[in-house]
Amino acid sequence: MPNAIGFARLALIPLFLVAALTSRHGTGALPATLYAVIGWGDYADGIAARVTRQYSRLGALMDPVTDRLLVLAGAVVTWRFDLLPRWALALLGARELAMLALGRLALARGQELRINWPGRLAVAPVMGSFFFAMVGGLGELAEVLLYVGLALALAASVLYVRRGLRPGAASAAPHQ
Repeated sequence: MPNAIGFARLALIPLFLVAALTSRHGTGALPATLYAVIGWGDYADGIAARVTRQYSRLGALMDPVTDRLLVLAGAVVTWRFDLLPRWALALLGARELAMLALGRLALARGQELRINWPGRLAVAPVMGSFFFAMVGGLGELAEVLLYVGLALALAASVLYVRRGLRPGAASAAPHQ
């Protein structure tokens, strides 16, 4: 069941992009709702995995990739329609791409991928910033959330890199 939620989240990202990019201003009920459903699916698959005690390596690898793709999709939409500051979106996008690359490197080195607390705390404000930007009329809240989430995400990245550079590091973890 958790993997089914993960696959559904992944499949909905292109649908979200089409709905948002073909909208008039990048705002509206459909793009915002799709984004929210995909974002909340992150919590749903985690809860489903815990409740059913179904843990899979596929799910553990798919979840952070899906999260990163969702963040990048949100950044593309908010960039295209100038809904959030582009410099912050560029920095966040670069961070997400770097974390994807570092995650792949960590896996190749046999390191366990584990999220740290700043990364865990960054998820809600980052994804919330895109949602509130797409709702329309909540740009100031969206911007504040983006800055908070970006600060937490960058702090998490520093911790991941430091952990990964330790000799014999057993767990460098770009998840969030």
